[in-house]
Amino acid sequence: MSEILQELLRVSEKAANIARACRQQEALFQLLIEEKKEGEKNKKFTVDFKTLADVLVQEVIKQNMENKFPGLEKNIFGEESNEFTNDLGEKIIIKLCSTEEETAQLLSKVLNGNKSASEALAKVVHQDVTFADAALDSIVINIPQDLMGIWVDPIDSTYQYIKGSADIQSNQGIFPSGLQCVTILIGVYDIHTGVPLMGVINQPFVSQDLNTLSWKGQCYWGLSYMGTNIHSLERAISKRNGSEKRTENSNPESESSSAFSAVISTSEKETIKAALARVCGERIFPAAGAGYKSLCVVQGLVDIYIFSEDTTFKWDSCAAHAILRAMGGGIVDMKECLERHPDSGLDLPQLLYHLENEGATGVDRWANKGGLIAYRSRKRLETFLSLLVQNLAPLETQA
Repeated sequence: MSEILQELLRVSEKAANIARACRQQEALFQLLIEEKKEGEKNKKFTVDFKTLADVLVQEVIKQNMENKFPGLEKNIFGEESNEFTNDLGEKIIIKLCSTEEETAQLLSKVLNGNKSASEALAKVVHQDVTFADAALDSIVINIPQDLMGIWVDPIDSTYQYIKGSADIQSNQGIFPSGLQCVTILIGVYDIHTGVPLMGVINQPFVSQDLNTLSWKGQCYWGLSYMGTNIHSLERAISKRNGSEKRTENSNPESESSSAFSAVISTSEKETIKAALARVCGERIFPAAGAGYKSLCVVQGLVDIYIFSEDTTFKWDSCAAHAILRAMGGGIVDMKECLERHPDSGLDLPQLLYHLENEGATGVDRWANKGGLIAYRSRKRLETFLSLLVQNLAPLETQA
């Protein structure tokens, strides 16, 4: 159902506009500045402004999808709760009201009566956005609506969003930190099988006009269903010169034997870093944001995004997984991959998105418990895993 994907693109851009407005409009930017003090919420406000920005983006996505596709809202899940309690013990439910004025009044309750900020935020929330991709117009595909679940991460890499660094230099196209690492993630999955079907990654802060200080973003999408695989990078790939493709096709082994590159978290375990150093040499890039690191794989900036910890969640990985699946790649459970014997004949343990982790509570119910590896080429992944296992073994022996 490409109409749903078209609408997801539109609401992701609306969400990106909210994220940009909070950094560019003075009344809202001052609230972000307050957030940076002591790393604690300002006691003047009912709620951390960063949390309010997250929740607003999430609610705009949910309510816009509900208006366009009634019934879908019961299967839209996000990271944030939309319920706040102020100092008087009053519960305030953040929602998109029917008019801009009503939304401003509601936001004013949360923002301690800050009228200018409430009105500025309500204006961008209600601003209409036209955003689509002509490549989707020719796609006719029927995915039953009652089959779909949606994971939303409204603002991934919130710390980088609040910090707001705009002058970080990239390393071979990869930003270690800064606003470029902020993403809005929307992933659609099959509620019966957990397989990702559609994904949208909106990167609100890609390039900045140094005169106006306004930002432009970029949106990436993919769809994979019943043999149909299409993604937004196809045209970019097809525009590359033919010599690159002929080189790859003339020697099928060249792809699997060339040097690997990987993007990692700065908090990655030392044993994993040491093994990666043996496999990738100096082509290891630390970066902020799970969504951004996955996007680096989607963009082809690196072969692999690897993370051994259990601190990413379904909303972090579903969108990128769907796009990578449309490209012939995927995201697998790292722990299961390392325990899997390459000659066992077992398929790669892809992450699934419909089941809670047994015995877990709170957000841990939806954690990617075995860590993850995101990849574009299965052949490259198999070779990478073989090398990683070989290089982890002597390190574990030493330990």
